[in-house]
Amino acid sequence: MENFLLFSLSLFLLIPLLHGGTAIADKTKAGSEEWGYVRVRPKAHMFWWLYRSPNRVENPSKPWPIILWLQGGPGASGVSIGNFEEVGPLDTQFKPRNSTWLQVADLLFVDNPVGTGFSFVEDINLLVKNDVEAAADLTKLLQMIFNRNKSLQRSPLYIVAESYGGKFAVTLALSALKAIEEGRLKLKLGGVALGDSWISPEDFVLSWGPLLKDISRLDKKDFQIIHSMAQKIKQQIREGLYVNATNAWSDLEDSVTQRTGNVDFYNFMLAGTVSGSSSVIASTTRRQFSKEIALKKYSKYLKSARYIPGGNDDEESDFINKIRKKIKIIPDDIKFGQQSELVFEAMEGDFMKARIKEVDELLSKGVNVTIYNGQLDLICATRGTEAWVEKLKWEGLQNFQKKDRRALFCGKERLVRGFTKSYKNLHFYWILGAGHFVPVDEPCITLKMISSITQSPAALTS
Repeated sequence: MENFLLFSLSLFLLIPLLHGGTAIADKTKAGSEEWGYVRVRPKAHMFWWLYRSPNRVENPSKPWPIILWLQGGPGASGVSIGNFEEVGPLDTQFKPRNSTWLQVADLLFVDNPVGTGFSFVEDINLLVKNDVEAAADLTKLLQMIFNRNKSLQRSPLYIVAESYGGKFAVTLALSALKAIEEGRLKLKLGGVALGDSWISPEDFVLSWGPLLKDISRLDKKDFQIIHSMAQKIKQQIREGLYVNATNAWSDLEDSVTQRTGNVDFYNFMLAGTVSGSSSVIASTTRRQFSKEIALKKYSKYLKSARYIPGGNDDEESDFINKIRKKIKIIPDDIKFGQQSELVFEAMEGDFMKARIKEVDELLSKGVNVTIYNGQLDLICATRGTEAWVEKLKWEGLQNFQKKDRRALFCGKERLVRGFTKSYKNLHFYWILGAGHFVPVDEPCITLKMISSITQSPAALTS
């Protein structure tokens, strides 16, 4: 029997529900929370946190959706970042977030892969080495959560990802579909949404030079240097030298930083300053926490896996301690994010591999795939996203490309906040004014977008 811990609480009262392998209670109370550990493999433990929307309604003709949020990194905490910094019900000061996605769906956050956030392994050799291994662990987690809860099984699951989380999302979706077909997983997959996702590293590094030159952050000479370095990475990827490509990518980010006057990779309009809505996340990611990861500039984002409001690198902050006290099941010897840097290192051979084929496979299976990108993102620039989309072999691609975009607005304002277009099961959103952390920069239009993606019943009254 799996060593599966599950706890639940109403908004302020902790109610223990489960120890060991006992069946999960059919808890459907709106506004409730559940969390726990799943032993996805012997000595490998994944932490999750599920919020039930206070707006949740049971409607067989229009079922209430559940969103599984997958953070990037690899090694960034969904429980900390996605939950408290982006779309969860409370912010890092534990104050209500007006733009929480909980208004239109239930929210499931995980610290993925094992070794991230509160998730941990008892032996570092058990850290996953690639996206497929991560997908297997996540599939096991979904089995443990959904197979024993008929209420959850009635809700379609939407996998929504950010950054490297997009690679996790597409591999998980295929793994989950296989498990569903084989009767091992009892849930309905509603769709996959890829937000500023690292689906094709080659296309992103090739996009940096042209984009930065267009916005006057590079001149012709510097562009040629950056472009040459990106071409080298392309060649390494084509030759299967993925670790070399990861190291060369790190060098390229260093060169971009130096030649652009420290452009912000997560919002190129911030220019390395600490102003703007993404700045809290982006600036804290720059603090390096190990010599080994210091050369990997993507650890800027990984650093946010250990971002602790008001804290430091030597001890957990009041923020994390309050979460630990509320949850009450985190082992005393587990420090938040203590294995996160090792997660990145373990996956560096998979980091630069593309997952375009997996997106193609999902589309061919009829799965709804949504792609959304922030206009001001550099690390996963819209230019790079459009480039890998053009490589899809999906039969509907040409018709998708011929479609006209329509403008997006929020509320009574007639200010254009973005654009979108769709064909069959492929959907694309261009979010204006947003950087890498789209829900942080443009919460209104993002909430409206996610309501549409999930076909939430709440959209009928909003």
